[in-house]
Amino acid sequence: MLRTGFDSALVLVVGLVFLVTSVTALVMAALAREDAYRAADKKTKGFWLIILGLAVVVNLIPLNLLFLSIAGLIASIVFFVDVRPALKQVTGGGGRRGGSSSDGPYGPYNGGR
Repeated sequence: MLRTGFDSALVLVVGLVFLVTSVTALVMAALAREDAYRAADKKTKGFWLIILGLAVVVNLIPLNLLFLSIAGLIASIVFFVDVRPALKQVTGGGGRRGGSSSDGPYGPYNGGR
């Protein structure tokens, strides 16, 4: 009986993580500009909105569609790891507060000179 409760809680937590990840990716994809996708040489904004929207829908369905949920999680991870950094680089939203592109954690990198 304890194991059944643990299994149910684990499935609930994993499902919630999948849902939050896909919703976050969808919101970030929706907030980015259309021309940034083209400038970063990534798929179109519409493509990512459809893929991530499907991931959200699959995670909201109460059926146990683990394969599709994992596919949606992979799409969200690809967005976070590949597309979002490219969009931030194109739009200039790198999060830097001054400094140059050669600045490291301890100051500017001068090539070992």
